[in-house]
Amino acid sequence: MQEGRKPEPAVVEPWKDPGAVPYIRIQEVTKKFGDFTAVNNVSLNVYKQELFCLLGGSGCGKSTLLRMLAGFEEPTSGKIFIDGQDMAGIPPYSRPVNMMFQSYALFPHMTVQDNIAFGLKQDHKPKREILDRVASMLELVKLSSFAKRKPHQLSGGQRQRVALARSLVKEPKLLLLDEPLGALDRKLRESTQFELMNIQDKLGVTFMVVTHDQEEAMTLASRIGVMNLGQIVQVGTPSEIYEFPTSRFVADFIGTVNMFEGRIIDEDNDYVRIASEEAGCTIFINHGVAAPPNAHLCVAVRPEKITITHEPPVQIGENCAHGIIDGIAYMGDMSVFNVKLDSGKMVKVTRPNLIRHAEDAITWDQRVWLQWDPASGVVLTT
Repeated sequence: MQEGRKPEPAVVEPWKDPGAVPYIRIQEVTKKFGDFTAVNNVSLNVYKQELFCLLGGSGCGKSTLLRMLAGFEEPTSGKIFIDGQDMAGIPPYSRPVNMMFQSYALFPHMTVQDNIAFGLKQDHKPKREILDRVASMLELVKLSSFAKRKPHQLSGGQRQRVALARSLVKEPKLLLLDEPLGALDRKLRESTQFELMNIQDKLGVTFMVVTHDQEEAMTLASRIGVMNLGQIVQVGTPSEIYEFPTSRFVADFIGTVNMFEGRIIDEDNDYVRIASEEAGCTIFINHGVAAPPNAHLCVAVRPEKITITHEPPVQIGENCAHGIIDGIAYMGDMSVFNVKLDSGKMVKVTRPNLIRHAEDAITWDQRVWLQWDPASGVVLTT
């Protein structure tokens, strides 16, 4: 990297600006392998200096989409533009892109320094420039004192940082990361997530990350594209995806959720009431929904949005269910309660462990009351 070079300031939430020009533009892209459609008519805009995550389960098409951006696969139909340039027919080595693989693919016989310098040497860069840029990268990923070590002498997190430095040293406009933290243990993965975010923020490079880990995507991303069966089913910020899922699939895939089937019995522009046999009560939502009268739909309520008490609320009515404790998991920072409602429906509730010895401790086989706010439920029609 050139000394003193600073990234251009990023526009805050450029996807909300109608005049913003996408850095990556994917237009109606489909990829077929014989009779199998891996990516199905996907359109997506990603903006400069975003850290965008493609999130989905195995076989959903996210890695195939990433490989098409890198140039390792060609779309069956559709167009891909990077920085305004059509990528059709442009080979991987001619694209303003670098890719970091899950395996890291470090050369075992080379030192850390030589691994990072490899691409620059292949491009026949001047020796002084190579030394300066490698030194800068080693400092950025905090591995200057490990420059002469071989990969087998490093921890998993250190090897991950070497692979990242090697990917960034050529100053790509776009860095593609395929399950970059998948090989790390949980604690190391959590700490490395923040390192990755800090590095991306310092350099201002556009990152596109593929992951199947919901927590990883929620931590890293400026926005998330949730994929299922070759399609992007929702795009939004982590909070939008979590708090306002647009389908049952997204609500269920991101985090943990309770879903109550029901039927609209009363509605207006400002509210809707839903009769739910599963919940054993009427569910009141304090905003209108786009659904016909008497429509059958689903209400999603996150476990942390539900309060759980021994005693019944002062007013027993809407958004108020009754059941018995069927299971408890102590997680340290919180406890998870499985509650079997009178209808037989199983509901999950979480409660933070704010003190070590709670006087109102809830235990197995106790009858409890559940209640949630009218703003907590999300109505899903698909």
